[in-house]
Amino acid sequence: MIAMQVVLLKVSLDNRPFPSQKGEIGSTPFVGVREGDVLSKRPYGFWQWRRRRPYWEFLLYFAVTLTALELFGFSKMPAYTQLLGLLSLGIEATLPIPQILKNQQSRSCAGFRLSVLGNWLVGDIMKMMFFFFADSKIPFQFKACGIFQFLCDMGLGLQFWAFGDSSTSRTIGGTEKDTRVR
Repeated sequence: MIAMQVVLLKVSLDNRPFPSQKGEIGSTPFVGVREGDVLSKRPYGFWQWRRRRPYWEFLLYFAVTLTALELFGFSKMPAYTQLLGLLSLGIEATLPIPQILKNQQSRSCAGFRLSVLGNWLVGDIMKMMFFFFADSKIPFQFKACGIFQFLCDMGLGLQFWAFGDSSTSRTIGGTEKDTRVR
């Protein structure tokens, strides 16, 4: 799975749009983000780099650090393994949050495919069924993060219903909303 994620990162970095020419802004990464917006600043511009090298450097340092911790015996400490598990579950559960914020900010779901949302919801339902109906005891952290991720995906579904996936206007609660991206 890790190898596949590395391949997917390479493919996505290789196929990023080139910076625009002659003042065009459409293909410049993160161009729509305005100063002060929720999504505008991450510490050290984390995972918003324009060049490819910082992505690979981060992954190398991350892998070396985790390997060193493993070799020094940290994996035998229950607190370390629980912290690592909680961090990984928390990161996975919060993956939809940037999409939710982007949709809310632009009042549109343009570019977000209904098929992705459907697959996420089906996956969440299957995961929740396993977590709550399995014969084995599933730790609470898995259930809590699963519920949170399901609620986030439901929020995306509500946004898709309210804003739609195009630049057309919709009527919500008797009031017409202009959902065009500006």
